[in-house]
Amino acid sequence: MKKSFLTGAALGLFLAAGSAQAQNTTTKTAVVANPDGTYSVIEYPVGKDVTLNLVPAGSITGKGVARVTRSADGTRIHFDLSGVPADVTSYHAYAVDPSGATTYLGPLSFQKGIGTADFTTPMNQFMLVLSPTEGMTTYDPTAAVVFRSDVPSGYVVVPRHSRGDGKAAAVASSVVNRYDVPVLNVPSFGDKSRELKIHFTGELNGLEGKAYITRKKGGASNVKMHFDDMNKVPKGKRFVLWASSPDGQYTKLGQVINSGKREEAEINSQTALDDFGLFVTVEDAEVMTPTSTVYSTFTVVPGP
Repeated sequence: MKKSFLTGAALGLFLAAGSAQAQNTTTKTAVVANPDGTYSVIEYPVGKDVTLNLVPAGSITGKGVARVTRSADGTRIHFDLSGVPADVTSYHAYAVDPSGATTYLGPLSFQKGIGTADFTTPMNQFMLVLSPTEGMTTYDPTAAVVFRSDVPSGYVVVPRHSRGDGKAAAVASSVVNRYDVPVLNVPSFGDKSRELKIHFTGELNGLEGKAYITRKKGGASNVKMHFDDMNKVPKGKRFVLWASSPDGQYTKLGQVINSGKREEAEINSQTALDDFGLFVTVEDAEVMTPTSTVYSTFTVVPGP
């Protein structure tokens, strides 16, 4: 007799973005990890522009914003600063992940106190800092930083990771494994919610679940899932949901970890891809691209 991995008439699978690491940030009141605001890592939702105020550190003058746009092919960041001291010629831009590790974005040049720059990164959880120092590998409140991003209204700070927890650092766009993921022909769904099913094999043989995709006006799609029996998920494992574009690019939509403290989890995510496949990998650590050889794909449930 098969074990039921996921149940729920209105939802589907597990894979939660209901946690602080969820794919879609909620409208909860922002909770800053440090009272002085020096830690401000958030997760950026797909298909939405997020504007961050850049807060001057110490006695530095100037003001600025960063506009962050996450899409299926990566995250774009636009810096726009003014009023910086006239003798400043450049700063260095970094994205800081939840463990405090930095990813170098590039230099930001200034003329007469004004500087703009555009960068891209595969990361989806980070804060932004500008530093006069090139080669900074880690960030803490004592680091040589002149500007750092604040937490926008309505966004929740991602919990800080320790080094032993596995950091959510950026990784190269190439992945360890390639996955055979069928495209779901999402445009054919119309405006009706479509049910999907997933069946696991190997050591997870017998686990199964459901998900629901709803096509929205403008081409975006909601992916909604629910898992109500966490005890059937191996403790400590991360079950990560990915969207796969027709050209084989992967976007992380959410994950769930069995901590042994809850029985239910939910994901309510969105992707801007016109068409895509969905699959789940079983990961041992925090990842930004799929790495596991253990995976399963979703298939569309035939209509009546």
